[in-house]
Amino acid sequence: METDIIKRNNVRVFGSGEQTLLFAHGFGFDQRTWERITPAFQENFTVVLFDYTGFGGSDKSAYTPDRYQSLDGYAEDITDICDSLQLQRVTFIGHSVSSMIGALASIRKPDLIDRLIMIGPSPCYLNDEDYNGGFERQDVEALLDMMEKNFKEWARYLAPISMKNEDRPQLTTAFEETLTANDPKIVRQFAEVTFFSDMRKELANIVVPTLILQTRSDTIAPVHVGSFVHESIPNSQFILMEATGHNPQISHPEELIDRIQTYLAN
Repeated sequence: METDIIKRNNVRVFGSGEQTLLFAHGFGFDQRTWERITPAFQENFTVVLFDYTGFGGSDKSAYTPDRYQSLDGYAEDITDICDSLQLQRVTFIGHSVSSMIGALASIRKPDLIDRLIMIGPSPCYLNDEDYNGGFERQDVEALLDMMEKNFKEWARYLAPISMKNEDRPQLTTAFEETLTANDPKIVRQFAEVTFFSDMRKELANIVVPTLILQTRSDTIAPVHVGSFVHESIPNSQFILMEATGHNPQISHPEELIDRIQTYLAN
């Protein structure tokens, strides 16, 4: 079973150190998104990378729509990986929707995760009467419709919105290529699950120390959403980075490394 999980999620373990850092990629990415980050940690930490089922080098034949119809399915990927590696009290570093996936895993299995580091988190992407998540439902539905009709055009539309940093268009191009390399049906379901999820009530159940790293000018997870996450998690810290856009692990790796290292040193 352990071998199956390692293969299913394309798990890689490297580095050295008693403390384990588990890096989880966000929507549309795979573990390669961390290639500018992990070299700074592998000398002093054990590093675990993986791909969610259906993405990157994972076993895509293991993907089933029923399991991944909610964020719980992806949280099960996390707990499965940790159980197969016999990991406990790891530091979970999650980008975007993975912040909430890691939070779910920490709530479901309290001994699994010792600390959470959330990069650009959002517990709910949709606006309602007393909450501004950044998106109207009809806009998300239009994006999902675009994915079905013209997947490449959808990627071309989303990539610059997510990446920002217009002075470095090569970053946007690379993200667009990453998006279009995925299976359109799997990506669409993950998009639907991501944008229609609502984790706001779960935030108060997070008991582990949590660092929220928020970038400026983030269309996907605006600053006020990061502040909401901070205010809702009892034992949390909030840092507004100098970085812009939704993907600082790619656009501003040096600052992200520094912020994480400072937190881990405390």
